[in-house]
Amino acid sequence: MKKIGIIGAMEIEVEMLKKAMQPLAGKKEIASTETAGLVFFEGSIGGVDTVVVRSGIGKVNAALCAQRLILQFGVTAVINTGIAGAMAHGLGVLDIVVSTDALYHDMDVTGFGYKICEIPQMKVSDFAADTHMIDTARSVFKALPAAVGHHIVSGRVASGDQFISDKKIKEHIRDICNPACVEMEGAAIAHACYISGVPFLIIRCMSDMADDGGENTYQFNDKTAAELSGSLVMAMLEKL
Repeated sequence: MKKIGIIGAMEIEVEMLKKAMQPLAGKKEIASTETAGLVFFEGSIGGVDTVVVRSGIGKVNAALCAQRLILQFGVTAVINTGIAGAMAHGLGVLDIVVSTDALYHDMDVTGFGYKICEIPQMKVSDFAADTHMIDTARSVFKALPAAVGHHIVSGRVASGDQFISDKKIKEHIRDICNPACVEMEGAAIAHACYISGVPFLIIRCMSDMADDGGENTYQFNDKTAAELSGSLVMAMLEKL
């Protein structure tokens, strides 16, 4: 039986999903479990068993949360929903990126002969998303009312413990790993899922352009972007 884990780093990224959640069959209320400093909400969305959780911001928080979802709650797939800064040319605010793969833009062990973004002593440094989940997201996006006027692209997600709001840093990240978007959690969630053999997908709605002036744009678009990402997650659940 499928059970989908859904992670958002911030409350605005999971708020819509929690409101849409219903109690599981035979239960009178949504179950909540507080563990490891996190609160996991178990119920159903659109008839699909789900566990929704706010991980907190940053790679370590995200990885620990994903691993807890997998080991303690037994999810069969993980979706990371939320907002990001656009990196790919032609990608605008409130457009959507679904991950083809994810890596760390701030992994640099070149001093020991490794390639930039390469994780030492691992066979894989760019973690591939599940192709069925990618296809499902792209398919349901076409019929999503909230998506009218916006675009969806499949591409690489680059993560690091850094909010990108400087053009020089943006260009550096583009040069070293050419991502579609940049954020702070996706690759860590992808990493945890890869280690555990659990399929995953990162969905990101662009809240800003990841360059100077980005902070003001981020503040203006974060809620709208988070809700659009959440709408796409809910639309795809029953088709997974």
